[in-house]
Amino acid sequence: MDLLEYTHTAETPEVFLRERGTLFARFDQATQDSGNISYGVQIDGQRYFVKTAGAPYEPAFLNHDERVYWLRNATRLAAALQDPVLPPLLNAIESPHGPLLIYPWIDGESVRTTAEQRDDPSSSFQRFRRLPLAQLVDALTAIFRVHVALAERGWIANDFYDGAMLYDFDRAQLHLIDLDLYRSAPFTNDMGRLFGSTRFMAPEEFERGARIDERTTVFTMGRCIQLFVDPTSDLRRALHDVAERACQPQPSERWPHMADFYAAWLGATSGLAHSANTD
Repeated sequence: MDLLEYTHTAETPEVFLRERGTLFARFDQATQDSGNISYGVQIDGQRYFVKTAGAPYEPAFLNHDERVYWLRNATRLAAALQDPVLPPLLNAIESPHGPLLIYPWIDGESVRTTAEQRDDPSSSFQRFRRLPLAQLVDALTAIFRVHVALAERGWIANDFYDGAMLYDFDRAQLHLIDLDLYRSAPFTNDMGRLFGSTRFMAPEEFERGARIDERTTVFTMGRCIQLFVDPTSDLRRALHDVAERACQPQPSERWPHMADFYAAWLGATSGLAHSANTD
């Protein structure tokens, strides 16, 4: 049977996958601290990315029940929006260790690098920042477009950072992954410091009792501009003007909706076709 035909298995995820194909990649605590374990598997010439909650006995920042909950949350988000930037969820298979989420394998490099490598010109982070401006704007526009659509469906960004970005430098294609912790409605910060990278997080994501809503998503998207666009020309400074309002410390001073932020971004990039060649 093909992976897409299964609904349940009595086997644990890794045993199940090894018996049906060839594992060519494994992502565990060496690359993430959630406790999730993901695999690249090839079956009959077809490659898949399979995400699991790992084993219940494996120690991690999140306990196993929490990891299972957020994987199920990922299925709800996948049902809410289909977009070329989001790898489609092809199937979910129940196992003794929770669901196996089956996605197509996506070629590309994580834009995230370690803090020690972030200034290295050869790092994926710096190579992404040095893309031709039109290409960089296309990638950011895709990210913002997806978040407008998610906001319209009531989803609030949580734990979005450059580790959620896969970029294929050969094909100039961007994909977003690992949006499992997004919330389907505004919520109250009950943790103090929420999950995420401090480089992308709004002040309210550090404040217990603060409201986390669409304005928080606006802040995070503004940080994408500030981190990836170098303000060294008039056009680039115009993009940073958009980011400046998006990243105001007080939520009331930001755009109230992602659609407003996106409209400002499109206005600031409207002259790109005429300016990118000389920028």
